[in-house]
This record gives sequence, structure tokens and C-alpha cells, in this order.
Amino acid sequence: MDPNSLSTPKTGKKQRAATRRERWSWYFYDFGNSAYAAVVLLAVYSAYFKGVVVGGAEGTRLWGISVGIAMFVVAIVSPILGALADFSASKKKMLLVFSIITIVFTALLFTVTKGDVFTGMLFFILAEIGYRSGQVFYNALLPEIAHQHEMGHVSGTGWAIGSFGGIICLLIVLALIMKVGGDTITRSAFLITAVFFAIASTPIFLFLRERNKPSHLPAGETYISVSLGKIWNTLKNVGQHRDFAKFLLAFIIFNCGIMITLDYAAIIGKTLFPEMTQTNLIIFMIIVQVTSVAGAFLFGNLEDRMGGRTSLVLALGVMIAAVAGLYFVNSLTAFYGIGALAGFALTGVQSVSRTIVGQLSPKEKAAEFFGLFSLTSQISNFIGPLLFGLTVAFIAFRHMDAGTEAVLADQLGTRQSVGLIIAFMLIGLVLLFSVKKWKQEPEGNV
Repeated sequence: MDPNSLSTPKTGKKQRAATRRERWSWYFYDFGNSAYAAVVLLAVYSAYFKGVVVGGAEGTRLWGISVGIAMFVVAIVSPILGALADFSASKKKMLLVFSIITIVFTALLFTVTKGDVFTGMLFFILAEIGYRSGQVFYNALLPEIAHQHEMGHVSGTGWAIGSFGGIICLLIVLALIMKVGGDTITRSAFLITAVFFAIASTPIFLFLRERNKPSHLPAGETYISVSLGKIWNTLKNVGQHRDFAKFLLAFIIFNCGIMITLDYAAIIGKTLFPEMTQTNLIIFMIIVQVTSVAGAFLFGNLEDRMGGRTSLVLALGVMIAAVAGLYFVNSLTAFYGIGALAGFALTGVQSVSRTIVGQLSPKEKAAEFFGLFSLTSQISNFIGPLLFGLTVAFIAFRHMDAGTEAVLADQLGTRQSVGLIIAFMLIGLVLLFSVKKWKQEPEGNV
């Protein structure tokens, strides 16, 4: 049997493994969509929305609500879409649809100015739905381009190359802001990001071949009804994949903390250090992206050598230490150091988690299991940022009612809410130790 072949789940036949061009096409999609994450979620739009479009603790609250709405929608549709993609062999088509949605509404963020709260929330929510939904299908292509023993390396390489994409896009935006400045240039970052994502994502649609073959629909069924039926069967038979279920339970909890850190990084920085300029924020995020490249490579290779649990426990431990440091920082330099450490660990957590799902998933149900993974991810994406935003606003408003000045109240609310992030990650870390089996049994030579 050819060790370089991959089995086609629907037929059991062997096909040649993914070509170098196919893998690089997969990597470059991450290169493009990481620019969206870096500019919109991390460095520019989150802080712009909170500080310019809305302002104060209310901006933090509405940002949490915006993220929560987007994640709620994705949580509802992602498992259905994942099962549909498996059954109809349409991962690439669905990925294209959601990529277009992300690109269009990212570009429309350029039109959002001070006081445009409704459109600022709406365009972000739609862009975020496209971005998160697209990840279901992007992740589900991983088992089609990598053997099980390669997944840690391939996934880590994808994260690392994606981080480079975020860095390059941020450097382009930084150069414009430093040279010209002003809100118009800040808003132009969203147009640049949309074009960057569109160009980088094109190769995956041209060169990556989807290997699964569509199944014939049973009489009287539709893709939706069959997809729902497959999901129901997966949930009913979850006892056969107990370690997968245990991992998802741990993931949904620690990922609440991870997503708070991601979605609020710029807001936390700007709130704790009001003197931070947009240039400072972009430099901070570039530092995070650079260290995340090292984290992706290190933890991807560490997972291949030492296994998923060890790698994930180490990454979460470092992440908890970094977040705890927010209680003690009193200078921008120290905040940059925490960002560097968090970037290193955060990408490791995400990359290793994605690899573990690929390894625990039956190959013929890859997109369906990644859909369930996305469901738990979106549930935590919904709960974590929304709860953090509401908690910060509640504490800040309580301080204001007690006579504390608004800026100081916002800072106190943010700093005191950091414990919520740590609690989520600690509980998830403890639950990881209940998982016994971290890989599916290998099939043949694959």
C-alpha cells in the first residue's frame, strides 16, 4: 500500500496525497483570513468601535453584544453546514460563499464613522459570521491534505503562515497611519484588509482538490434534513466517542477565556493605558503576531512529538500566567511583554486544539465533527466575550454610581474582570485531564 496515499472516505479507494501546491493554497487562505483577525478583531476596529464610534464602558458592552450576536448565529448554523458539506462534498463552495461575505462587509466597515453605532455593529456582525462560518470548512479540509501523523505539523504551519499574513497587513496599515494619520486612514485599513484577504484566499479555490464524493440523497430527503439527521445520530452516538465529547467540554470552557483575550486585546490595552495611540496598538499586535508564529511552529511540532494533552496543557499554562500578569502591569513596556507571551501561547492553544479534533474525528465524518467543534467554539465565543463585556460595564457603572470618574471606573471594571478570563482557562485545563484517548486508531498506512 502506498504510504503517500490518502483514503477517500466515501469509497475507501486510495488517492495520491495532497500536492505541495494544494497545501500552500490551504496555508495561504490562513495567510489572508488572519489579516481580518489582526486588523478587525485585534488591532484596529475593536478599539475604533469602542473609542470612536461609541465611547466609554458602553462601547465595551456593545462590542461584547456584537460579538455575541455573531457567535450565536454561527453556533446555530455551523453544525448543519458542516454535515451538509460532508454529505454534498461542497466544503470549497461553502468556504467561497462565506469568504465573500467576510470580504464585502469588512470593506463596508470603511463607511462607519462616529455615532454610526447600528451600521458599525451590523457590518461587523455580518463580517464575523462569514469569517467564523468559513473556518468550519477551512478546518474540515485539513484531513484531506494531511495524514494523521502530519496534522500537528501541517496545522501549526498553517497558523504560523497565517500569523505572517496578519503581520504584513498590519505593517501596511501602520505605515499609512504613521505617514498620514487621521480617522479616514484608520478606516482605510478595512478596505486594505478586504483586498488582502481576497487575493490571498484565491489559490485555495483554484488549486485545492476536494477528494470526498457527494452521496445520493435518499428519497424524500433534502440536504438540510439529512444533515440534521446526521448531527442527531452523532449526538446520540457520542458515547462511542467519549473522549471527543470530554475534550469538547473542556474546550468550550477554556475557549471562553481565549476568545475574551482575542476579542478584547486592543480594548483592554486602550482602557488600561489611555495614552496608547492607534500606532501603539498596531505595534502591540505586531508583537503578538510575531510571537504567535514561534508558538504555532513550536506547539505544532511539540504535539507531533509529545502528544496533544502535554502540548495543550503547556500552552494553557503559559496563557494563564500571561493573563494573570495584567493585574500587575503599570507600563506600556510591561503590557507589550504580556502580549508577546500571550501571543506565543494563544496560537499554540488554537493550533493544537484544531489538530486534536482532526485526530479524534472519524475521517468519513470530518466536516461533521469539525462542525460540532465549531458549535462548541461559537458557544464559547458567544458566552465569553458577551459575559466579559457585560461584567466590565456592570462593574464600571457601579464605580461611577459611587462617584468614581468615568475613565478610572472603566479601568477598574476592566482590570477586575480579568479574573473571569483566568477562571475559564483554569477550569478547562482541569477538565482536559479526564480525556484518556487523544487519537483515532490509524487506518491502514494513513
